[in-house]
Amino acid sequence: MESRPANRSCFPHAAGSCLEYARLGTFNLHASLLPQYRGAAPINWAVINGDTETGITTFFLKHEIDTGEVIQQVRVPIADTDNVEVVHDKLMMLGGRLVIETVDAILAGTVKPIPQEEMAVVGELRPAPKIFKETCRIDWNQPVKRIYDFIRGLSPYPAAWTELINPSGEPVVVKIFESEKRFETHQLLPGTIVTDGKKSLKVAVTDGFIGILALQFPGKKRLRTEELLRGYKITGDMRMK
Repeated sequence: MESRPANRSCFPHAAGSCLEYARLGTFNLHASLLPQYRGAAPINWAVINGDTETGITTFFLKHEIDTGEVIQQVRVPIADTDNVEVVHDKLMMLGGRLVIETVDAILAGTVKPIPQEEMAVVGELRPAPKIFKETCRIDWNQPVKRIYDFIRGLSPYPAAWTELINPSGEPVVVKIFESEKRFETHQLLPGTIVTDGKKSLKVAVTDGFIGILALQFPGKKRLRTEELLRGYKITGDMRMK
């Protein structure tokens, strides 16, 4: 779902702006409940932050990105098991309908836009900056819920990643696509691997374990953990970093 204006060449570098030529205004569809999550990756950040709700917004464009008056919004719940792909698809289906409703309302003259600064916001405003490779690196010193949300907030793309440290070899970059929360007491250092070598693979974090359910090694396809362990030996002297 695109949340940026389609033609940036019209924006303030020129003496005029294409916004000035639209008699009824120019609007955009953004994948968040503005003013929350202004920026390039609103769906990712909503899931990463563990939000239980997001939505879509149509709003009139102005020169400052994602700050224009709100026309309409639709709220959408985020389940604890939803990843970015699931949330994206929910919003995409609703977004098409909302765009049509917004066009009809503008043509009918029934729109009553609301300035974003007048809208009630629960909690602090959170940005949604562009995501880079280093943004996606897992910090195993975080608690279970935080890491779990981080992984699903980047799945399936661009994907959370970590390094598998083998004492006898070079670190291997591993992408992790699916995980589970394991609130089990332990005295292990964060990043310690616990595995039966057959079906189970979990990583120690500050308040439990992250169970790894689907992952990918460089040059290989994405696999379920039990599939990977049939062909790749992971042992307890390895760790995630």
